[in-house]
Amino acid sequence: MTQKIKAIILDWAGTVVDHGSRAPMGAFVKAFAHFGVEITIADARGSMGMAKRDHIRLVGTTPAIAAAWRARHGTDFDDAAIDAIFEVFEPMNVAAVESHATLIPGARAALDWCAARGIRIGSTTGYTRPIMGRLMPLAAAQGFAPEVTICAGDLAAGRPAPLQIWSALAQMGIWPASSVIKLDDTAPGIGEARAAGCWAVGAALTGNNPGLSAEELASLSPDQRAALRQDASEPLLRAGAHLVIDTIADLPWLVEHIEARLAAGEKPGILEAN
Repeated sequence: MTQKIKAIILDWAGTVVDHGSRAPMGAFVKAFAHFGVEITIADARGSMGMAKRDHIRLVGTTPAIAAAWRARHGTDFDDAAIDAIFEVFEPMNVAAVESHATLIPGARAALDWCAARGIRIGSTTGYTRPIMGRLMPLAAAQGFAPEVTICAGDLAAGRPAPLQIWSALAQMGIWPASSVIKLDDTAPGIGEARAAGCWAVGAALTGNNPGLSAEELASLSPDQRAALRQDASEPLLRAGAHLVIDTIADLPWLVEHIEARLAAGEKPGILEAN
């Protein structure tokens, strides 16, 4: 019998909700500013998709920001600094998700299509449990309520480790991993999928890399949109994505495409972390 797609594991911000993954950006900038260190939106976006504590570590240890921290505080950017920033950042991000919880256009129709086909929906996220405690009810009111949501901090390691996906699949009773698609807008999320042995698919136009609202994206010319698609796809493909789609609205085409590849005997394989 030809293998079918049994489940889709979805990222949250930039993939299903929060077009452009905008909620965390202001929180990162404000959290560092609280300690007298200025960072840019570009600085904050660089490691998006990782667990937020890991993300703070990577931002703070970049040479320019580490130097600014040392100049301001007289100490290196260390675990104590990460803890202090995270304590300020998390409640800011909790507050920010309230105004960035809208489903991405086409998401509800795509999810309904999956449900009609018997495809189950789980999720993983770089957000912590307190952030998701605020976001999940807002998404559920719009029709997005995955069976399982595994948050950053729930397990020993976050993305790009595969533990969150494996935990979701174990709770859902889904196997093999080759029957699962992971859709994510960030390189760490793609790495997570490849390490888990799932089909890794990037969402190019709604995520962290473009960082555009739905209205900003709609205002682009076809040529601008094509250039944006190429720029956003490249880091996802470098991270190991099997393919990249524009948005979650493309899920019906995606499922049928991957099922055709499965019917031809293709498997996603596991991409080992460096």
